[in-house]
Amino acid sequence: MGRQGTIKRITQETQIHIKLDLDGTGTWEGSSGIAFFDHLLAQLARHGLMDLQIWAEGDLEVDNHHTVEDIGICLGQALSQALNDKAGINRYGNALIPMDDALVQVVLDFSGRPYLAYGLNLTPSRIGNLETELIEEFLRALVNNSGLNLHVKQLAGHNNHHVAEALFKALGRSIRHAVTLDPRLKGEIPSTKGTL
Repeated sequence: MGRQGTIKRITQETQIHIKLDLDGTGTWEGSSGIAFFDHLLAQLARHGLMDLQIWAEGDLEVDNHHTVEDIGICLGQALSQALNDKAGINRYGNALIPMDDALVQVVLDFSGRPYLAYGLNLTPSRIGNLETELIEEFLRALVNNSGLNLHVKQLAGHNNHHVAEALFKALGRSIRHAVTLDPRLKGEIPSTKGTL
């Protein structure tokens, strides 16, 4: 059995189906109905070397908020399911990723204690058909449903597209490092408490 998570969530606002394989090759398949968000999710999968399938239908005629937030909820739950008790993982991950003018740092800990320190300076606007404010909402939903301590910081950049893409690449690489199994741990929980 691989480290996989499968989540289905159906509400009056959205229908989300996610399949996640942490030990994949970085493939992405699916649609959120929000093209630029799909582009970001594809970057997350590719740089995280996780196989990710997301199929979503949402009330996009209202706005994108419910769909983006609910995908964050489901992806967080899929991560938690795939990691199970987190035995043998590195636990911590970090990445500093440039993209043209942008430079974004992500540092995270699968501590079981959700916390988001959001330090991006995206201007209020749309990138394609995604509102920039929804990136923070996605991260908050992801954190709260995966037990992730996540710090994101923009060190440079003025182009919203470049900043957002650098963020998702850095997030993917940070997750990839954190969930990698360390053979020296011999399947033990990476905490002096004995649990995460």
